[in-house]
Amino acid sequence: MSFSRSDEIYEALKAAIDAGQPCGSATVVRGPGAGEKLALVPAGAIGSIGSASLTDLVHEALIEALDAERSITTSIMDPETGEEIEVFFEIFPSPPVLLIFGAVHVAQALTRLGKMLGFRVIVSDARAKLATEERFPEADQIIQAWPDDTLSQLELPPSTYVAILTHDPKFDEPALLGAIETHARYIGAVGSRKTNADRRERLIEAGVSDESLARIRGPIGLDIGADTPEEMAVSIMSEIIAVRHQREGGPLTRATGNIRGERTAG
Repeated sequence: MSFSRSDEIYEALKAAIDAGQPCGSATVVRGPGAGEKLALVPAGAIGSIGSASLTDLVHEALIEALDAERSITTSIMDPETGEEIEVFFEIFPSPPVLLIFGAVHVAQALTRLGKMLGFRVIVSDARAKLATEERFPEADQIIQAWPDDTLSQLELPPSTYVAILTHDPKFDEPALLGAIETHARYIGAVGSRKTNADRRERLIEAGVSDESLARIRGPIGLDIGADTPEEMAVSIMSEIIAVRHQREGGPLTRATGNIRGERTAG
């Protein structure tokens, strides 16, 4: 690879990272073409690795790694030569988005926790007295609108996590109907088992598919005995973190394989 192409890749990645846009690179670390690099930025792919067919395979794998927000090292076989290379995929995801419907007490605690963990937090509620900067000083954006109007204003990346906390069908169900139309990685709704069962029945009557219903996590959060708004926020955020890292969310004493954020190529 020429120095000019290497510089081009570096500058493109730096510009994307500085702008908070998702990007990533694939570098051959072992095998033929060691050091060759392919980058993926919002404007498209830059560079190549080996043959055109091998570049295509690496490009597809880079897209998957970027979507999963996972930096990994894996092996790929060149379909033309049969030779295997080892590729390091370095991922720079944009900050995850936490979209909260319902400016309630739990939402206040969840906003604080989300910001501590690096999320871009958006709070939405049609009740202007609740959705205020005074109540949510840490929020990146506050939208005083009904759920469908809120969703029409936003371009949500796949790394979006939706928490629906209003506990009122006239807010919850429009938010759910809108959220399942997005690529959000997580959709959770507050309420008891009965509340969620009744809600699902109404969504089925509204024509929501089984596949879409399966995306909804309700009751929201992990079972940690949460009672106070702060504990409920921890419960919800724990489930979001587990989903983000593709974990079940159980106790570490029962975990198998790597723990505490360690990543594998699988």
